[in-house]
Amino acid sequence: MSVATLFIAVAVALSAVMALAALAVIRGAKSGWVDAVWSFLVGAAGVTVALVPVEGWDGDSVRSVMVATLAGLWSLRLGLHIVARTKGGGEDPRYAALKEEWGEEWRTRMFSFLQIQAAAALLLAGAIFLAARNPAPGLQWSDIVGVLILMAAVVGEGVADAQLTRFRSENRGKGKVCDTGLWALSRHPNYFFQWLGWTGYAVIAIGPDGMWIWGWAALAGPLFMYWLLVYASGIPPLEEHMMRSRGPAYAEYRRRVNAFWPGPQLKETPT
Repeated sequence: MSVATLFIAVAVALSAVMALAALAVIRGAKSGWVDAVWSFLVGAAGVTVALVPVEGWDGDSVRSVMVATLAGLWSLRLGLHIVARTKGGGEDPRYAALKEEWGEEWRTRMFSFLQIQAAAALLLAGAIFLAARNPAPGLQWSDIVGVLILMAAVVGEGVADAQLTRFRSENRGKGKVCDTGLWALSRHPNYFFQWLGWTGYAVIAIGPDGMWIWGWAALAGPLFMYWLLVYASGIPPLEEHMMRSRGPAYAEYRRRVNAFWPGPQLKETPT
């Protein structure tokens, strides 16, 4: 199979599944299911592009299996977490805000928005593909570093999600803001660790000496994820919701704790 054929097939599959997700939301399903579907899709696409034989793109078989396994584990953990959160909660506030903003056109725009998410999944699958196809023989130091980064990202995101879930169950309806554990170091530690994982794929793709030119293209993964989380559909709409629902408590939290990068609590308003 050629690389073009593989990515065309994956693109069609991603588009079709996200179209079905849009139809489900339009017919009344909770919009939170969209993020679960997207998480599973990115993992499935990553595993596919890492393992399917492609002409002229033969990487080390151990590296390919390792990358596919990490992509699958990340996807399963995040997707199952979102499934549990969606089952026990109401409408996702980010999607609720989008529906309100879009007004009567929300159905059409939701469909288009989810097709953009399908394109984003394809881009991220490309980063996984490049990590799996690095032609360096055997496992290199860069593979070990990349795996350690990915493992830290999966564990860190899992811990952050668990801390927030526990806080919500203990303080439901009290209007408090979670500022303990990892949430005392960053207002969005789960987003930080999600971004961190994509840097792991880039390290593996670039390899031990950086001589494989295609490997540098994997930097598109962490760069795109940073933009998405910090400037687009991650932090901005979520912070708007938190300011509306938590008011002064969240404003004080914003004054003390950095938005994305974990670090000591601040004395001045973070930028």
